[in-house]
Amino acid sequence: MGLIFILISILVACSEETSNSERKDGDTGKSESELIYASAKDINDMNPHLYTGSMPAQGMIYESLVENTKEGIKPLLAESWEVSEDGKVYTFFLREDVTFHDGEPFNAEAVKNNIEAVQHNAEKHAWIKLSTKIESVNVVDEYTVELVLSEAYYPTLVELSMTRPYVFISPKDFKNGETKDGVSGYNGTGPYKLADHKIDEFATFTANEDYWNGPPKTKKISSKVLPAGETTFLALQKGEVNFVFTDDRGADSLNVEAMNQLVDSGDYQLVRSEPMNTKMIVANSSKADHPISETAVREAIWYSIDRETISKDIFNGTESVAHTLFSPNVNYADVDLEKRDYDVEKAKDILEQNGWKLETGEEVRTKDGKQLAMKLYYDSNSSSQKTQAEFIQASLKEIGFLLEIIGEESTSVANRRSTGDYDLLFNQTWGLAYDPQSTIAAFTTESSYLHTTKGIERADELYNKIEQVMVSTDEETRKALYADILKIVHDEAVFIPISNGSVTIVAPKNLHGISFKQTQFELPFELMSFK
Repeated sequence: MGLIFILISILVACSEETSNSERKDGDTGKSESELIYASAKDINDMNPHLYTGSMPAQGMIYESLVENTKEGIKPLLAESWEVSEDGKVYTFFLREDVTFHDGEPFNAEAVKNNIEAVQHNAEKHAWIKLSTKIESVNVVDEYTVELVLSEAYYPTLVELSMTRPYVFISPKDFKNGETKDGVSGYNGTGPYKLADHKIDEFATFTANEDYWNGPPKTKKISSKVLPAGETTFLALQKGEVNFVFTDDRGADSLNVEAMNQLVDSGDYQLVRSEPMNTKMIVANSSKADHPISETAVREAIWYSIDRETISKDIFNGTESVAHTLFSPNVNYADVDLEKRDYDVEKAKDILEQNGWKLETGEEVRTKDGKQLAMKLYYDSNSSSQKTQAEFIQASLKEIGFLLEIIGEESTSVANRRSTGDYDLLFNQTWGLAYDPQSTIAAFTTESSYLHTTKGIERADELYNKIEQVMVSTDEETRKALYADILKIVHDEAVFIPISNGSVTIVAPKNLHGISFKQTQFELPFELMSFK
């Protein structure tokens, strides 16, 4: 009996050793055709015509007519297109080999139904200017559809390529012929199908084996909801998840030190995209009788932020210093604007000259009996935003500011931006694929940056120029208008740039095919595979 026990013990030990050796090089013990990523939030409602769903998840399920790439707009569900001479009519010639996940055909009628469903909820989509230009959608034949605009609108194809809302869901999923009041299913044309979802726990996506562009190599992708930080780090170490990336709010689930520790273990790789966006602090200029409504106060904040230290120490050099709302590589953004470097004394002088005095023995400046006090909101799921907020809080204290920092869920911060219930908050530009037009168009919409811009002295002029630039058909006129728009918001210091951000991926070392799309909101999961 003793000999048998010893033999069993040896066999168990050998089995464990074999199992452990098989998990080297990032193999977490899961199926090698399965990718499990950590997310700080649930995928939420995946209706692609609304805005609560996870954009990386929606990007797996739904597709648009065209795709935005480094080389420009390319075909996707539309094989080709034509634009009328007056720029008002776009004719799309659709692929004929596409079906929705439920077997329904993708054709001109499906395109018409989807675009009209978006248009029937016009108020929700006011931020995207194309929604205000579409007059009709006409079926020419089974695989040809015509989009008629009220006037020429140069970003039409760019806005049709976005992750939402102009993407396509099976008409069988509509409710009473609409999508604005919800849908009954989530059947798109994309490389993955939503197979299972338990709210605030997980979501599972399986490969669409009938995908028109060939079935994905990775057969199963799961999203696991985990708090950012240590919980996610431990889950990676234990093999409960094996993939993390920058989410669609610009937040990383791990800090730089944790990422480096995983890479140093030899089991993981870190892959970073080129700079895609500008991380910034957004100021509420419309808050009357509040210090933040003063241009001088906003300028003083700008001069008080040491971006070099943030880039070097907080981001460990992974994000570059930003001095303007858009980096010069963004179309139309290479504009000569005043550079506001870190200068504490300059910040103090600006405040003094504008009546904000620091009385002897006091730590907070006052003006007309009012303290120089305000609140800064950050995403509680972003460790880097929290660290930046604490750093900026200390910096502003040095010049006589009383800054309260408050961490909230990303949806709560976004709601504050929409309602104007904020002084300062962290945010980021739409990103390389969409800018400058998308971020700038959002200056005029209440759900985005209207409260940021409407309190400035030249607000009406700003809005007029935005309206003009979106319909301009002359390239030089467009350049001049964008230059004026960028100068107005720069001079008013309502968007205080911090750094140029990228999408970061931490993945198993044996995962190949990692790449990025032109948008910061999606990843081409279908190109990834384990080897």
